[in-house]
Amino acid sequence: MEDFWRLTPIQQNILIASIIGDGEITKIYSNSRRKNHSYREHFGIAQKEYRQWKVSFFDKLLYITPRSQSIRSASLQLFTALYAHFYDEDGVKRVPVRLLSYCTLPHFLAFLYMDDGALCISSRINIRKKQIYLTPHIYLYLQCYTATELQQLQQHIFHTFGIKFQLSRRKDGQGVILKTTSVKETFLFLDLISPITIDCPSMYYKTNWNERLQMENTKWKSKYPDFKVLVSNADRWKNYTEEEIQLIKKMKKDGATVQEIANALQRSYWSVTYKWREINKRP
Repeated sequence: MEDFWRLTPIQQNILIASIIGDGEITKIYSNSRRKNHSYREHFGIAQKEYRQWKVSFFDKLLYITPRSQSIRSASLQLFTALYAHFYDEDGVKRVPVRLLSYCTLPHFLAFLYMDDGALCISSRINIRKKQIYLTPHIYLYLQCYTATELQQLQQHIFHTFGIKFQLSRRKDGQGVILKTTSVKETFLFLDLISPITIDCPSMYYKTNWNERLQMENTKWKSKYPDFKVLVSNADRWKNYTEEEIQLIKKMKKDGATVQEIANALQRSYWSVTYKWREINKRP
């Protein structure tokens, strides 16, 4: 595991999340000239930008092969050493419980989510009031792992990041996945990963609530043009008043951080971040 310790903490967190998620460690094949295992991660063309961004964290350790639409590595001792943490004796993938203690950065959750997660929004339509209620939840589609393994991951996420997930039944795989327990937990999760995911616009449909809400508004308005779309815990996402905009400008001028402004306005970190970008684009 010596090569693993040479990775930066960010690289360790992203790599572990990626192998748990979409990535895999490929073994040495019979009669192969390779001495070590390697990394491989297939992706669809729609996720090319995201995968390029992921690779940029690894300083040539990982690279993209366009023809096969995959992320790969050379044959390395690093992946030979990691293999036993992620696979059992039969080659079945498992959660690397002994490595979870290294997964303490938001990058771990961010990349696990972007690989294998979804922002799912349930809706309820009130015809009489002409209102549509949206309820967002975070899902981690890790159904290839057992309930016991997901419970260990669930506990690690709660104790390390303070985010509560629950096991939810599903018909495929091992029959269970993870989902946030409430709307509050959903927004806490998005807030936690936002400083990382803000640099990957192609994933905004699942990481940027403001952008996703706009998409939902457009969808529902096309079906029910006279209805109002409402969101659980919507106060945190209401439009900015002119007073709030002026306060943002003043606090920025005085040297306040985005988080300090967010705390003062009782807004999320990334809501203020995007609003500040919008303000700067104004003539």
